[in-house]
Amino acid sequence: MSFFEALVKYAPDLLRGLYLTVELTLISAVVGFVFAVPLVLAVIYGNKFFKNISKAYITVVRGTPLLVQLFFVYYGLPSIGIKVTPFTAALIGFLLNSAAYQAEYMKGGFLSITTEQMEAAYSIGMSKWQSIKEIIFPQAFRFSIPALSNEIIYLIKYTSIAYIIQVEELFAQAKYFASDTFYHLEIFLLIGAVYLILVYGVTWSSDWLEEKLKIPGFDVSHLK
Repeated sequence: MSFFEALVKYAPDLLRGLYLTVELTLISAVVGFVFAVPLVLAVIYGNKFFKNISKAYITVVRGTPLLVQLFFVYYGLPSIGIKVTPFTAALIGFLLNSAAYQAEYMKGGFLSITTEQMEAAYSIGMSKWQSIKEIIFPQAFRFSIPALSNEIIYLIKYTSIAYIIQVEELFAQAKYFASDTFYHLEIFLLIGAVYLILVYGVTWSSDWLEEKLKIPGFDVSHLK
């Protein structure tokens, strides 16, 4: 059986793996962002308690390997009676990891905004959280787009380690293909090209969003 005949035969499995890879990436990135926002707000604007809790979480997550975190969720939680499927374990591990990194990336965006803007918001009667919501956060998000897009790119590549906890994503399906057909070089070249296309799609989307949200006459390229 030629490589292309084998590819046709295994195409449904490879496409299912690609779907899981994209699903893991998108859900982890979106939910991770939702978790990251209160984390970074607590670090910058929260009281001492919430600031220390958020800093501790970010430090622990960024200071430990993602693989250890996945093993903790998949193999560790069942020991206390919490059993999850491989996909759910991977999703929990990825989104909690991504939340910490996205919070750290957005922190740079918040810190790039001068304190005078907050003071100006106070002067027109806005509260602290109104100022953050209406003035500070939109700018911080805009400044953080390049870094946040890099996090999505990292997630695309990180999903390839999910096979270790039995998630049959794209890389896992490629390994099965290679084991059954012995077309190792061909399939991994092809899968590498697929990952490259996914990364290019994220890069293009990030550039488009950055251009869409760009303020005329204001260059943020120095923040990349």
